[in-house]
Amino acid sequence: MDQAPGSPQQEQSLPGCYRHPDRETGIRCTRCERPICPECMISASVGFQCPDCVRTGSGTGHAPDAATPRTLAGGTVTSDPRLITKILIGLCLAAYLVQLSVGDRFTDSFDLIGRAYVPLLGGVEGVAEGQWYRLLTVMFLHGGYIHIIFNMLSLWWIGGPLEAALGRARYLTLYFVSGLAGSALTYLLAAPNQPSLGASGAIFGLFGATGVLMRHRNYDLRPIIALLVINLIFTFNPSFNISWQAHIGGLVGGIVIGYAMIHAPREHRALVQYGTCAIVLVVLVAMTLLRTAQLT
Repeated sequence: MDQAPGSPQQEQSLPGCYRHPDRETGIRCTRCERPICPECMISASVGFQCPDCVRTGSGTGHAPDAATPRTLAGGTVTSDPRLITKILIGLCLAAYLVQLSVGDRFTDSFDLIGRAYVPLLGGVEGVAEGQWYRLLTVMFLHGGYIHIIFNMLSLWWIGGPLEAALGRARYLTLYFVSGLAGSALTYLLAAPNQPSLGASGAIFGLFGATGVLMRHRNYDLRPIIALLVINLIFTFNPSFNISWQAHIGGLVGGIVIGYAMIHAPREHRALVQYGTCAIVLVVLVAMTLLRTAQLT
């Protein structure tokens, strides 16, 4: 149970998580009573449990109740809490290798463009031409070594802990809906002949959801705010030629979905979480239809 602000326990330094000693925490496993941080918290019928107790059943020799151990957001506990993050990184790296080997023709076929004549493809291409898949495929393409290295490092650092806190299904939903929010806002506001590519929209969505999670756990928000401000400075610097629409769209989508994922009431958790995602998707479809009507 969380200590009340101002209590004698809070005035003393908090213990470090038994798996991450550098992270102070006031939460303890309800079985073994070891201190655990948000990444290691697994929601149970009463309080939170640590990963070791969930896997071993706290030394009883029997598996714990499969219905009770849950992540902070109600997701299923898994043995590898970073699996989806690893797969997403692998897909982006694989797509980049294809870009390098095939060339611009591949990139031009799957990047985000509203409506424009593409010389390499010999015709008018874009989302307005019915190529809606570009809103999704753009999330796996990158424009150079620095671009993909920066994005993949951000995905690993931000995505891994978030996946552990949400669970695989909710984390994957957050990633793709945030990415689509970035793509939809780019399609709506950017010049139709301006190509865009990168996983940044989805990653900014992870930034937003991480801020919501840290706020929920009463963590110091200054590090994530400082990192976000630095990224936004680069985003709006014209010399970097960055699609600010993708970053802002992803960030807003991540905050909205992250709030629903983390603050949904236990009684109707899945309904609130995925219902919010469905509402966001409806808004994104409406934005896409509006822009398509403007361009055709």
